[in-house]
Amino acid sequence: MGQTKYRCSPGPLLSLNISSPLSTIRFLNFNSPLIISPLSFNFPKTTFTHFPNFSIHTTTSSPAITADESQLAPPKLPPHLPWLIVGLGNPSKKYNATRHNVGFEMADAIAESEGISINNVNFKALLGRGFIGNVPVMLAKPQTFMNSSGESVGSIVSYYKIPLKQVLVVYDDLDLPFAKLRLLPKGGHGGHNGMRSIIDRLKGSRDFPRLRIGIGRPPGKMDAVNFVLRPFNKQEHEELEFTFERGIEAVRILLLEGFDKSATFVNSTKAMEQLG
Repeated sequence: MGQTKYRCSPGPLLSLNISSPLSTIRFLNFNSPLIISPLSFNFPKTTFTHFPNFSIHTTTSSPAITADESQLAPPKLPPHLPWLIVGLGNPSKKYNATRHNVGFEMADAIAESEGISINNVNFKALLGRGFIGNVPVMLAKPQTFMNSSGESVGSIVSYYKIPLKQVLVVYDDLDLPFAKLRLLPKGGHGGHNGMRSIIDRLKGSRDFPRLRIGIGRPPGKMDAVNFVLRPFNKQEHEELEFTFERGIEAVRILLLEGFDKSATFVNSTKAMEQLG
C-alpha cells in the first residue's frame, strides 16, 4: 500500500503507524515528513465522553514544553452537578389550571423556555432531561397525587444520589399573596401535604431549597381544600404569566450564579413590588 507524505510547518512532526486498529504516534525530527498510511475509519456519529486511547512515544528530538508555555492552557473547570427541579400538583385533567397545580405549571413553563420535553414516565413521575445554560437538569412532575409526592421525589433522589441542596421543589402557598414568589434554602412543610410527604421520604430532612408561589387565602369562610382545587380566572392567569417569567429567571440565576443571587432577585422588596 502506498504512503501519503505531508510536510508540516515548523514544529514537532508526527508519524502514524497504522498497522493496528489504534495508531502509534511518534514525534520525528523537524526535517522529517509526516508519513501517514491511508486507512478508512468509520467512527459512529456520537458524542465522546473521552478520547480513544492512543499510545504516544516521544524521541529526544521533540522540544520540551516550558513552564511558561504550560501556563497558556486554559484551566479545566469542574463539571456542574445535576439539579432536580420538582413541580408539585395533581395528575388528571380535572385538576389542570387549579391553584394546587401551579407547581406543575411552573415546571411546564421552565421546560418550554429551555426546550426540554417532559414526556418520559419513571419513578411515578413525568420526567424531562436537558440543560439550563451548561447545567444538567431533570424536571419532574410527580403523578402520585399531591399527598404522596414523596414516593416519587424520594425515589428519584435516592436512585440518582442527588445532593439535597440540588433539589428544588416548586409548589403553591396559601400564606403568600397571590402571584408572589418566595425562595428559601430550607424549611418545614408549613401545612402543605405534598411537602410533608417529601420531607418524610427524605428521612425528615428539610435541607433542600423550595420556590413557593402564592395563591392567596380563600375568600370569606370558604374551606381551604375547596379553594386550592378551584381553577384560576382569566385575570389571575394573566398575572401568573408574569410570575412564571420571573420564576424561570430565578431558576436560571439559582443554577448558574448561586442561591444568594437568586434569593435576592426573588425576595427583594423591589421584586415583590414589581409583582404587585
